[in-house]
Amino acid sequence: MNNISDNTGDEIFQRRALEAAIRIGLVLLVVLWCFYIVRPFILPVLWGAIIAVAIYPLYLKLGALLAGRRKTAAALITLVGLALLIVPSVMLTESTIQNSQSIAQQLQDGTVNIPPPSEKVRDWPLVGEKLYGAWELGATNLGAAVSKYRSQLEGLGKHALAAAANAGATVLQFILSIIIAGILLVYADSSCRGLGAIASRIMGASGGKSFVEMAGATIRSVAQGVLGIAVIQAVLGGIGLLVMGVPYAGVWTLLILLLAIVQLPPLLVLGPIIVYVFTTSATVPAVIFMIWSLLVSMSDSFLKPLLLGRGMDIPTLVILLGAIGGMLLSGIIGLFVGAVVLAVSYTLFKAWLEQMENMEPEATDAE
Repeated sequence: MNNISDNTGDEIFQRRALEAAIRIGLVLLVVLWCFYIVRPFILPVLWGAIIAVAIYPLYLKLGALLAGRRKTAAALITLVGLALLIVPSVMLTESTIQNSQSIAQQLQDGTVNIPPPSEKVRDWPLVGEKLYGAWELGATNLGAAVSKYRSQLEGLGKHALAAAANAGATVLQFILSIIIAGILLVYADSSCRGLGAIASRIMGASGGKSFVEMAGATIRSVAQGVLGIAVIQAVLGGIGLLVMGVPYAGVWTLLILLLAIVQLPPLLVLGPIIVYVFTTSATVPAVIFMIWSLLVSMSDSFLKPLLLGRGMDIPTLVILLGAIGGMLLSGIIGLFVGAVVLAVSYTLFKAWLEQMENMEPEATDAE
Protein backbone atom coordinates (compact mmCIF):
# COMPACT_ATOMS: atom_id res chain seq x y z
CA MET A 1 0.00 0.00 0.00
CA ASN A 2 2.84 2.40 0.84
CA ASN A 3 4.49 1.73 -2.53
CA ILE A 4 1.23 2.41 -4.36
CA SER A 5 0.64 5.68 -2.50
CA ASP A 6 4.27 6.74 -3.09
CA ASN A 7 3.94 6.07 -6.82
CA THR A 8 0.68 7.98 -6.95
CA GLY A 9 2.27 10.90 -5.12
CA ASP A 10 5.23 10.88 -7.53
CA GLU A 11 2.89 10.87 -10.53
CA ILE A 12 0.91 13.80 -9.14
CA PHE A 13 4.12 15.73 -8.43
CA GLN A 14 5.46 15.05 -11.93
CA ARG A 15 2.15 16.05 -13.54
CA ARG A 16 2.04 19.30 -11.56
CA ALA A 17 5.69 20.03 -12.32
CA LEU A 18 5.06 19.45 -16.03
CA GLU A 19 2.00 21.71 -15.99
CA ALA A 20 3.93 24.43 -14.13
CA ALA A 21 6.82 24.18 -16.61
CA ILE A 22 4.42 24.49 -19.55
CA ARG A 23 2.69 27.52 -18.01
CA ILE A 24 6.01 29.22 -17.21
CA GLY A 25 7.23 28.47 -20.74
CA LEU A 26 4.09 29.99 -22.25
CA VAL A 27 4.43 33.10 -20.08
CA LEU A 28 8.10 33.48 -21.08
CA LEU A 29 7.13 33.00 -24.73
CA VAL A 30 4.51 35.75 -24.52
CA VAL A 31 6.91 38.09 -22.69
CA LEU A 32 9.67 37.43 -25.25
CA TRP A 33 7.20 37.97 -28.10
CA CYS A 34 6.06 41.28 -26.60
CA PHE A 35 9.69 42.32 -26.12
CA TYR A 36 10.53 41.77 -29.79
CA ILE A 37 7.43 43.72 -30.81
CA VAL A 38 8.29 46.77 -28.70
CA ARG A 39 12.08 46.56 -29.02
CA PRO A 40 12.34 49.19 -31.81
CA PHE A 41 10.54 51.68 -29.54
CA ILE A 42 12.38 50.98 -26.26
CA LEU A 43 15.13 53.58 -26.66
CA PRO A 44 12.92 56.44 -27.91
CA VAL A 45 10.34 55.76 -25.18
CA LEU A 46 13.04 55.47 -22.51
CA TRP A 47 14.71 58.70 -23.63
CA GLY A 48 11.30 60.39 -23.80
CA ALA A 49 10.60 59.28 -20.22
CA ILE A 50 13.99 60.66 -19.10
CA ILE A 51 13.23 64.01 -20.78
CA ALA A 52 9.78 64.11 -19.20
CA VAL A 53 11.15 63.45 -15.71
CA ALA A 54 13.93 66.01 -16.19
CA ILE A 55 11.62 68.85 -17.23
CA TYR A 56 8.66 67.92 -15.00
CA PRO A 57 9.26 70.82 -12.53
CA LEU A 58 9.37 73.26 -15.46
CA TYR A 59 6.16 71.72 -16.79
CA LEU A 60 4.41 72.27 -13.45
CA LYS A 61 5.52 75.92 -13.29
CA LEU A 62 4.42 76.57 -16.87
CA GLY A 63 1.10 74.86 -16.21
CA ALA A 64 0.53 77.12 -13.19
CA LEU A 65 1.31 80.21 -15.29
CA LEU A 66 -1.24 79.03 -17.86
CA ALA A 67 -4.00 78.75 -15.23
CA GLY A 68 -3.75 74.97 -14.96
CA ARG A 69 -3.91 74.21 -18.69
CA ARG A 70 -1.38 71.40 -18.56
CA LYS A 71 -2.04 70.10 -22.05
CA THR A 72 -1.21 73.51 -23.44
CA ALA A 73 1.97 73.58 -21.32
CA ALA A 74 2.99 70.15 -22.61
CA ALA A 75 2.35 71.23 -26.21
CA LEU A 76 4.43 74.41 -25.78
CA ILE A 77 7.32 72.49 -24.20
CA THR A 78 7.20 69.94 -27.01
CA LEU A 79 7.26 72.63 -29.72
CA VAL A 80 10.14 74.49 -28.03
CA GLY A 81 12.07 71.24 -27.64
CA LEU A 82 11.57 70.35 -31.30
CA ALA A 83 12.69 73.84 -32.36
CA LEU A 84 15.81 73.65 -30.17
CA LEU A 85 16.67 70.30 -31.76
CA ILE A 86 15.74 70.90 -35.38
CA VAL A 87 17.08 74.44 -35.94
CA PRO A 88 20.72 73.76 -34.88
CA SER A 89 20.64 70.38 -36.63
CA VAL A 90 19.50 71.96 -39.90
CA MET A 91 22.10 74.75 -39.65
CA LEU A 92 25.00 72.41 -38.94
CA THR A 93 23.85 69.88 -41.54
CA GLU A 94 23.49 72.62 -44.15
CA SER A 95 26.99 73.86 -43.37
CA THR A 96 28.42 70.35 -43.72
CA ILE A 97 26.58 69.73 -47.02
CA GLN A 98 27.72 73.05 -48.46
CA ASN A 99 31.34 72.33 -47.55
CA SER A 100 31.13 68.87 -49.11
CA GLN A 101 29.51 70.19 -52.30
CA SER A 102 32.10 72.95 -52.58
CA ILE A 103 34.99 70.52 -52.23
CA ALA A 104 33.40 68.08 -54.70
CA GLN A 105 32.87 70.86 -57.26
CA GLN A 106 36.44 72.10 -56.87
CA LEU A 107 37.77 68.57 -57.31
CA GLN A 108 35.68 68.16 -60.45
CA ASP A 109 36.86 71.48 -61.90
CA GLY A 110 40.44 70.99 -60.80
CA THR A 111 40.41 74.30 -58.95
CA VAL A 112 41.09 73.06 -55.45
CA ASN A 113 43.30 75.56 -53.69
CA ILE A 114 44.81 74.18 -50.51
CA PRO A 115 46.78 76.85 -48.62
CA PRO A 116 50.33 75.83 -47.74
CA PRO A 117 50.89 74.86 -44.11
CA SER A 118 52.47 77.22 -41.67
CA GLU A 119 55.89 76.39 -40.30
CA LYS A 120 54.23 76.30 -36.88
CA VAL A 121 52.60 73.03 -37.87
CA ARG A 122 56.00 71.31 -37.70
CA ASP A 123 56.15 72.12 -33.99
CA TRP A 124 52.92 70.31 -33.15
CA PRO A 125 53.68 67.37 -30.83
CA LEU A 126 53.58 63.80 -32.17
CA VAL A 127 51.88 64.54 -35.52
CA GLY A 128 53.60 67.78 -36.57
CA GLU A 129 56.12 66.41 -39.09
CA LYS A 130 53.79 63.88 -40.75
CA LEU A 131 50.91 66.33 -40.91
CA TYR A 132 53.15 69.03 -42.36
CA GLY A 133 54.41 66.65 -45.05
CA ALA A 134 50.93 65.49 -46.06
CA TRP A 135 49.56 69.05 -46.00
CA GLU A 136 52.44 70.39 -48.08
CA LEU A 137 52.05 67.59 -50.63
CA GLY A 138 48.33 68.35 -50.96
CA ALA A 139 49.04 72.05 -51.39
CA THR A 140 51.70 71.55 -54.11
CA ASN A 141 50.50 68.41 -55.91
CA LEU A 142 46.95 67.37 -55.01
CA GLY A 143 46.89 64.50 -57.51
CA ALA A 144 49.96 62.91 -55.99
CA ALA A 145 48.53 63.34 -52.50
CA VAL A 146 45.24 61.68 -53.51
CA SER A 147 47.11 58.78 -55.11
CA LYS A 148 49.35 58.34 -52.10
CA TYR A 149 46.54 58.38 -49.55
CA ARG A 150 43.81 56.80 -51.71
CA SER A 151 43.05 53.87 -49.39
CA GLN A 152 42.86 56.13 -46.34
CA LEU A 153 40.59 58.57 -48.16
CA GLU A 154 38.27 55.79 -49.34
CA GLY A 155 37.99 54.39 -45.83
CA LEU A 156 37.36 57.87 -44.45
CA GLY A 157 34.64 58.45 -47.06
CA LYS A 158 32.85 55.22 -46.13
CA HIS A 159 32.97 56.05 -42.44
CA ALA A 160 31.71 59.57 -43.17
CA LEU A 161 28.70 58.26 -45.14
CA ALA A 162 27.86 55.75 -42.40
CA ALA A 163 28.18 58.44 -39.74
CA ALA A 164 25.91 60.79 -41.72
CA ALA A 165 23.25 58.07 -42.03
CA ASN A 166 23.46 57.27 -38.31
CA ALA A 167 23.26 60.97 -37.42
CA GLY A 168 20.10 61.37 -39.50
CA ALA A 169 18.48 58.35 -37.86
CA THR A 170 19.48 59.66 -34.43
CA VAL A 171 17.87 63.06 -35.07
CA LEU A 172 14.63 61.28 -36.03
CA GLN A 173 14.82 59.25 -32.81
CA PHE A 174 15.30 62.42 -30.78
CA ILE A 175 12.30 64.03 -32.49
CA LEU A 176 10.17 60.98 -31.65
CA SER A 177 11.46 61.01 -28.06
CA ILE A 178 10.56 64.69 -27.58
CA ILE A 179 7.02 64.00 -28.84
CA ILE A 180 6.76 61.00 -26.49
CA ALA A 181 8.00 63.18 -23.62
CA GLY A 182 5.21 65.68 -24.31
CA ILE A 183 2.63 62.90 -24.23
CA LEU A 184 4.05 61.49 -20.99
CA LEU A 185 3.87 64.93 -19.37
CA VAL A 186 0.13 65.06 -20.01
CA TYR A 187 -0.30 61.73 -18.19
CA ALA A 188 2.41 62.41 -15.59
CA ASP A 189 0.18 61.93 -12.52
CA SER A 190 -1.14 58.53 -13.57
CA SER A 191 2.35 57.45 -14.66
CA CYS A 192 3.79 58.40 -11.25
CA ARG A 193 1.06 56.44 -9.48
CA GLY A 194 1.74 53.42 -11.67
CA LEU A 195 5.48 53.53 -11.07
CA GLY A 196 4.89 53.96 -7.34
CA ALA A 197 2.61 50.94 -7.28
CA ILE A 198 5.14 48.79 -9.15
CA ALA A 199 8.01 49.92 -6.89
CA SER A 200 5.94 49.29 -3.77
CA ARG A 201 5.07 45.83 -5.04
CA ILE A 202 8.75 45.01 -5.59
CA MET A 203 10.41 46.82 -2.66
CA GLY A 204 7.62 47.10 -0.13
CA ALA A 205 5.21 49.88 0.66
CA SER A 206 7.71 51.85 2.75
CA GLY A 207 10.66 51.79 0.38
CA GLY A 208 8.93 51.88 -2.99
CA LYS A 209 7.89 55.54 -2.93
CA SER A 210 11.27 56.76 -1.67
CA PHE A 211 13.10 54.79 -4.37
CA VAL A 212 10.88 56.29 -7.09
CA GLU A 213 11.53 59.80 -5.76
CA MET A 214 15.27 59.10 -5.62
CA ALA A 215 15.28 57.79 -9.19
CA GLY A 216 13.48 60.93 -10.39
CA ALA A 217 15.92 63.21 -8.57
CA THR A 218 18.88 61.33 -10.06
CA ILE A 219 17.45 61.56 -13.57
CA ARG A 220 16.96 65.31 -13.20
CA SER A 221 20.44 65.72 -11.74
CA VAL A 222 22.21 63.84 -14.55
CA ALA A 223 20.01 65.23 -17.32
CA GLN A 224 20.54 68.83 -16.20
CA GLY A 225 24.03 68.68 -14.73
CA VAL A 226 25.70 66.41 -17.30
CA LEU A 227 23.64 66.17 -20.47
CA GLY A 228 22.31 69.74 -20.27
CA ILE A 229 25.78 71.20 -19.83
CA ALA A 230 27.08 69.06 -22.69
CA VAL A 231 24.36 70.34 -25.02
CA ILE A 232 25.05 73.95 -23.97
CA GLN A 233 28.77 73.56 -24.62
CA ALA A 234 28.14 71.91 -27.99
CA VAL A 235 25.71 74.63 -29.09
CA LEU A 236 28.04 77.45 -28.02
CA GLY A 237 31.01 75.75 -29.64
CA GLY A 238 29.02 75.21 -32.85
CA ILE A 239 28.05 78.88 -32.94
CA GLY A 240 31.72 79.87 -32.76
CA LEU A 241 32.62 77.41 -35.52
CA LEU A 242 29.83 78.69 -37.78
CA VAL A 243 30.80 82.33 -37.22
CA MET A 244 34.44 81.61 -38.09
CA GLY A 245 33.43 79.55 -41.12
CA VAL A 246 35.30 76.43 -39.97
CA PRO A 247 34.71 73.58 -42.46
CA TYR A 248 32.47 70.73 -41.26
CA ALA A 249 31.28 72.61 -38.20
CA GLY A 250 28.57 69.98 -37.63
CA VAL A 251 31.10 67.18 -37.25
CA TRP A 252 33.20 69.14 -34.76
CA THR A 253 30.09 70.15 -32.81
CA LEU A 254 29.08 66.50 -32.50
CA LEU A 255 32.56 65.62 -31.24
CA ILE A 256 32.34 68.43 -28.66
CA LEU A 257 29.01 66.99 -27.50
CA LEU A 258 30.46 63.49 -27.14
CA LEU A 259 33.48 64.73 -25.20
CA ALA A 260 31.37 66.87 -22.88
CA ILE A 261 29.06 63.96 -22.04
CA VAL A 262 31.97 61.69 -21.10
CA GLN A 263 33.32 64.53 -18.90
CA LEU A 264 36.27 65.47 -21.13
CA PRO A 265 37.03 69.13 -21.95
CA PRO A 266 35.79 70.37 -25.36
CA LEU A 267 39.19 72.04 -25.72
CA LEU A 268 40.45 68.67 -27.01
CA VAL A 269 38.49 69.43 -30.18
CA LEU A 270 38.60 73.22 -30.10
CA GLY A 271 42.35 73.39 -29.41
CA PRO A 272 43.49 72.16 -32.85
CA ILE A 273 40.74 74.24 -34.48
CA ILE A 274 42.12 77.34 -32.70
CA VAL A 275 45.50 76.64 -34.28
CA TYR A 276 43.82 76.18 -37.67
CA VAL A 277 41.94 79.48 -37.29
CA PHE A 278 45.17 81.31 -36.44
CA THR A 279 46.77 79.95 -39.63
CA THR A 280 43.84 80.91 -41.89
CA SER A 281 42.25 84.03 -40.34
CA ALA A 282 43.27 87.49 -39.21
CA THR A 283 44.71 87.90 -35.74
CA VAL A 284 41.82 89.75 -34.07
CA PRO A 285 39.05 87.27 -35.08
CA ALA A 286 41.35 84.38 -34.21
CA VAL A 287 42.01 85.79 -30.72
CA ILE A 288 38.27 86.35 -30.17
CA PHE A 289 37.57 82.76 -31.25
CA MET A 290 40.29 81.49 -28.91
CA ILE A 291 38.77 83.36 -25.94
CA TRP A 292 35.30 82.10 -26.88
CA SER A 293 36.57 78.51 -27.11
CA LEU A 294 38.28 78.74 -23.71
CA LEU A 295 35.07 80.07 -22.15
CA VAL A 296 33.06 77.25 -23.73
CA SER A 297 35.50 74.65 -22.46
CA MET A 298 35.54 76.09 -18.91
CA SER A 299 31.80 76.80 -18.72
CA ASP A 300 31.05 73.55 -16.89
CA SER A 301 32.93 74.84 -13.83
CA PHE A 302 30.21 77.42 -13.13
CA LEU A 303 27.27 75.68 -14.82
CA LYS A 304 27.51 72.48 -12.76
CA PRO A 305 26.85 74.20 -9.41
CA LEU A 306 23.75 75.78 -10.98
CA LEU A 307 22.34 72.71 -12.74
CA LEU A 308 23.67 69.67 -10.91
CA GLY A 309 21.33 68.54 -8.16
CA ARG A 310 22.47 69.08 -4.61
CA GLY A 311 23.34 65.96 -2.67
CA MET A 312 23.86 63.93 -5.84
CA ASP A 313 27.28 62.31 -5.56
CA ILE A 314 27.62 60.33 -8.78
CA PRO A 315 31.20 59.38 -9.67
CA THR A 316 32.49 60.53 -13.03
CA LEU A 317 33.47 56.95 -13.83
CA VAL A 318 29.81 55.88 -13.65
CA ILE A 319 28.82 58.60 -16.13
CA LEU A 320 31.77 57.71 -18.38
CA LEU A 321 31.03 53.98 -18.43
CA GLY A 322 27.32 54.56 -18.95
CA ALA A 323 27.86 56.98 -21.83
CA ILE A 324 30.48 54.88 -23.64
CA GLY A 325 28.68 51.59 -23.03
CA GLY A 326 25.35 53.05 -24.10
CA MET A 327 26.88 54.42 -27.30
CA LEU A 328 28.51 51.08 -28.14
CA LEU A 329 25.20 49.33 -27.51
CA SER A 330 22.70 51.70 -29.10
CA GLY A 331 24.53 54.43 -31.03
CA ILE A 332 24.43 58.13 -30.26
CA ILE A 333 21.10 58.07 -28.43
CA GLY A 334 22.55 55.36 -26.18
CA LEU A 335 25.21 57.89 -25.16
CA PHE A 336 22.48 59.88 -23.39
CA VAL A 337 20.35 56.99 -22.16
CA GLY A 338 23.29 54.89 -20.94
CA ALA A 339 24.67 57.66 -18.74
CA VAL A 340 21.30 58.25 -17.08
CA VAL A 341 20.37 54.58 -16.66
CA LEU A 342 23.71 53.62 -15.11
CA ALA A 343 23.63 56.68 -12.81
CA VAL A 344 20.12 55.80 -11.63
CA SER A 345 21.09 52.15 -11.13
CA TYR A 346 24.18 53.17 -9.15
CA THR A 347 22.18 55.54 -6.93
CA LEU A 348 19.41 53.03 -6.23
CA PHE A 349 21.91 50.22 -5.54
CA LYS A 350 23.84 52.47 -3.14
CA ALA A 351 20.61 53.44 -1.36
CA TRP A 352 19.59 49.77 -1.13
CA LEU A 353 22.92 48.86 0.49
CA GLU A 354 22.56 51.69 3.00
CA GLN A 355 19.01 50.55 3.75
CA MET A 356 20.22 47.01 4.40
CA GLU A 357 23.00 48.28 6.69
CA ASN A 358 20.47 50.28 8.71
CA MET A 359 18.20 47.25 9.05
CA GLU A 360 20.92 44.98 10.45
CA PRO A 361 21.41 46.91 13.73
CA GLU A 362 17.63 46.97 14.24
CA ALA A 363 17.47 43.19 13.79
CA THR A 364 20.36 42.77 16.28
CA ASP A 365 18.62 44.98 18.85
CA ALA A 366 15.39 43.04 18.49
CA GLU A 367 17.20 39.79 19.29
